[in-house]
Amino acid sequence: MLSQVNNPRSLKKLQPELIEDLAADIRDFLVEKVSRAGGHLGPNLGVVELTIAVHRVFDSPRDTIVFDTGHISYVHKILTGRQDFDRLRQAGGLSGYPSRAESVHDVLENTHASAGLSWAAGIAAGRRLSGQTDRFTVVVVGDGALTGGMSWEAINNIAESNEGRLIIVVNDNGRSYAPTIGGLANHLSGLRTTPYYERLLGWGKRQLRSHGGRFGRLVYGALHGLKKGVKDVVAPQAMFEDLGLKYIGAVDGHDEPAVERALAQAKAFGGPVLVHVITEKGRGYIPAEGHWPDRFHSVGRIHPETGLPLEPSRFGWSSVFSDELVRIGRKDSAVVAITAAMLEPVGLVPFAAEFPDRVFDVGIAEQHAAALAAGLAYAGAHPVVAVYASFLNRAFDQILMDCALHRAGVTFVLDRAGITGCDGPSHNGQWDLALFRLVPGLRLAAPRDAATLRQLLREAVAVVDAPTVVRYPKGPMPRDIPALWRQDGLDLLERTGPNPVVLLVGIGSEAGTALQAAELLKERGVAATVVDPGWVYPVAPGLTRLAAAHELVVTIEDGMVAGGAGEAIARAVAAEALTLPVVNCGLPKEFFSHGARADIAERWGLTADAVAARALAALPAVL
Repeated sequence: MLSQVNNPRSLKKLQPELIEDLAADIRDFLVEKVSRAGGHLGPNLGVVELTIAVHRVFDSPRDTIVFDTGHISYVHKILTGRQDFDRLRQAGGLSGYPSRAESVHDVLENTHASAGLSWAAGIAAGRRLSGQTDRFTVVVVGDGALTGGMSWEAINNIAESNEGRLIIVVNDNGRSYAPTIGGLANHLSGLRTTPYYERLLGWGKRQLRSHGGRFGRLVYGALHGLKKGVKDVVAPQAMFEDLGLKYIGAVDGHDEPAVERALAQAKAFGGPVLVHVITEKGRGYIPAEGHWPDRFHSVGRIHPETGLPLEPSRFGWSSVFSDELVRIGRKDSAVVAITAAMLEPVGLVPFAAEFPDRVFDVGIAEQHAAALAAGLAYAGAHPVVAVYASFLNRAFDQILMDCALHRAGVTFVLDRAGITGCDGPSHNGQWDLALFRLVPGLRLAAPRDAATLRQLLREAVAVVDAPTVVRYPKGPMPRDIPALWRQDGLDLLERTGPNPVVLLVGIGSEAGTALQAAELLKERGVAATVVDPGWVYPVAPGLTRLAAAHELVVTIEDGMVAGGAGEAIARAVAAEALTLPVVNCGLPKEFFSHGARADIAERWGLTADAVAARALAALPAVL
């Protein structure tokens, strides 16, 4: 069937009786391709019929379709002419998220949740202002994204603005990454389990009219007048309707004709409409359906028949953090954990299993997570907030004004810091070193291996009068790099000659790159010292004293050069009236396309060869 459907026009021409076959083919295609390349499998298996229905009822790209979040866009890609998934999330292949460079059918290039409704409201308003009143805006929003505050800010505005060509489709699978939590999730659960209130009203009408005589008719009339009250009891969708949104649902998201009918009703209404669609994450793939933790939310390369990984996962940074936090929690009952709908990905499942009352999963609400942590710290707890590095960008104001201003003892643990690669520009955690350098009093640590991660995490949790940050990259744990000796709180990792000329400062996981660069310099007759500061901010006074004994300083970090750790070290060196040059190796102020981490690092000079070459180029000026 896929050969017959390679654009929305051909999909509309497809006979209704063939839609079920098309859906089955799409699922087979997804399992085959994603199992080879890795990617978001479970969420896309769940939205097959929903996406088909959206494209059959609306006219993309004339009608704008926004996905929140973008990881559910695989079926959309297939239906808009992008069926080459062989290099999915690899350089030169399809992105794992919507991409304007790929297609005019893609609008919002998002991997973070909760922004889609605001985008849709803006697009709909812009269309109206320009007189394009015949174009619809459809936003498909996951139930997990509705746990984010931005979604409710947008819904409030949408209801007040009464945009006539705006359709909100809630893809309700009871999960964001893991099962969706919170009051909203409970509300949607109520809607899922009682979608047939009209049947109850119909039964009451028949019984009262046929058996109740005049009194029964009077009672029915009163109930009919209170229909909204009955709705509130039997199916509490009043929350949406009280805001001014017409509510349609709940609709079986795997009954494609039913979804089409609901969307057609919404299209004809003439005001903002919320269509509530019930879907099942991992639908049609037994290994995903049976995987309770996340229904194969995101997978690496797996065996398509069994769902088992082709390569065993290696013990990684998240696992070491997970193990050490449990150890800390056993010794200190004040330590609590917070995450934003990512309990398993960031490694908090073991802590939650052992200390269930000391874990707070706030949903996709990083701002709330940071402010909640400040309140917990005030009450005597020490919160450890574990999130992906790029996701914490949203909470900068809360870190600045709620945590730092109030000298709150809160530890932020940033997973996926630096280059993440295949997930694309909004997952690369390249911003934190520059952002958090701006926060007064904040202390930031970057471990280089398992041993230093454990040590720095313990030191961070011991700080009670300021926010702390511990950052580490995605992927397997490198070999341990023991220090030769400690000096002024710094780990000296190598000295390749008696009179070293170059000081190589490896920030966190880049310590390994610094060691390799030192060996290359040694081969060229240039002696070097390699140091790992551990605590990056504030810059240790011992680092500038060590720099004074060298002719050149080279810093290496997997964050942005502009405003980053290397720049902070350069300023500290200058503040001591030292005239030696400082070369900063890091990432430019750009967004990086998806691709392998090693390829991105090589492109931007984060390799031992490139670092050594830059050091050698700078040496003639100082020798």
